[in-house]
Amino acid sequence: MELLDGKKVSNDIKDEIAMAVSDMKARGEKAPHLAAVIVGNDGASLTYVGSKVRSCERVGFESTLLRLPATTSEVELLKEIKKLNENPEIDGFIVQLPLPKQIDTQSVLMAIDPDKDVDGFHPMNFGKMALDMSTFIPATPFGILELLERYKVDTKGKHTVVIGRSHIVGRPMSILMGRKGWPGNSTVTLTHSHTKNITQIISQADIVISALGVPNFLKAEMVKEGAVVIDVGITRVADDSLEKGYYITGDVDFENVSKKASHITPVPGGVGPMTIAMLLKNTLLARERHRAKN
Repeated sequence: MELLDGKKVSNDIKDEIAMAVSDMKARGEKAPHLAAVIVGNDGASLTYVGSKVRSCERVGFESTLLRLPATTSEVELLKEIKKLNENPEIDGFIVQLPLPKQIDTQSVLMAIDPDKDVDGFHPMNFGKMALDMSTFIPATPFGILELLERYKVDTKGKHTVVIGRSHIVGRPMSILMGRKGWPGNSTVTLTHSHTKNITQIISQADIVISALGVPNFLKAEMVKEGAVVIDVGITRVADDSLEKGYYITGDVDFENVSKKASHITPVPGGVGPMTIAMLLKNTLLARERHRAKN
């Protein structure tokens, strides 16, 4: 069994980006600038955005964090997005999800300039991805592709089963694993809550990508010997015996599944760190595109 170490690979990618930024600055060019908008005080979101800001510092990016109260209206948020769209200093920005109930997420994602949509959620970018055109790939799927590539995991002709059909991970992953090229060229089955015989389908998979958010859903008896297992799930489970009051776990029963898998991602330290690294990579790509246009 080989561990797909997202922490190590993400650090390698950040080092590569830092070198590219250093070269940019040496040529007298401005560093890429990533902005993040967060509405409210969701603990997990604050932790995640804080990690993004620190990562920006590490690679030499400029970064802006816009914190808005949980009572912010949709109209107020859309005004802030318009400002970011029109600010030539900002290369890319993200609006941290989930948003409060009074704000329609789809309206917000639609309002982001596709050229600055480094999360890759705008329909224009999603459509380009589906058509194999050059675009921003959503950061988590992009990170999974990078892991498969750097660990030289063969995907051609393999049966990939994706568990979960969210717009953020499951659906884009099913498209990307079936695309021409590598990683890709696999035969994809997209499963979800209405899939019948899901255990039987998973047991036939050469590659399993689980993005369900159900702790320890994937058991060893569901996975065939030698399968590649990518665990995208990350759930806080309450545990009063721990100082923090919780522990973090994934969709996969790691201890037992790892005994059968040929490759597997841990949680934490697998897909999570890759998401932030690829967000930075998308921002670098946005900066280079904007430079080419101007």
